[in-house]
Amino acid sequence: MIEYNSDETTSKLTILYVLDKMECELTEESLIDICYYRNKWTTYFTCTIALSELVKSNYVNEIKSGQNCYYQISPDGRSCLSYFFTEIPLSIREQIGEYVEENKLRYKRKQEYFSDCFKNSDNSYTVLLKIVEPTSTKLELKMLVDDIETANEMQKQWQENASKVYASIIDTLI
Repeated sequence: MIEYNSDETTSKLTILYVLDKMECELTEESLIDICYYRNKWTTYFTCTIALSELVKSNYVNEIKSGQNCYYQISPDGRSCLSYFFTEIPLSIREQIGEYVEENKLRYKRKQEYFSDCFKNSDNSYTVLLKIVEPTSTKLELKMLVDDIETANEMQKQWQENASKVYASIIDTLI
């Protein structure tokens, strides 16, 4: 008879369920944020160990892009989840459904819309804005601004308006 730790199994199934419901690739940081920091569906260490084991068993695909690593549920993971999702307590499945519905767009934006700023030797700032996909960069803009307040505001606005900026550029150029 095979014995298993129900907490570890539930954590693995919870991660699979979150990845399935989110319908987008997530970083380990985002998965831990969702499953531990925001919702306490698992512990920090159980979540990291479970994710690693899911990758090793090919239930989760690991997609490396530059310095970033993204995770998505694999076909084998979906199959496993379809057989065992009832092992996830109904209350957690309902919480996951509600949480994903309310936050899916925010996590997707967080994954796709990157921004950073750097102070230059002349005390100006370079603002770097990107729209990234797991395997490529769709758009990259670098802009020079005079002060940190402007740089911070541009980064804040980027999270809300990146898709509009991209569409505007495409419309203008095509």
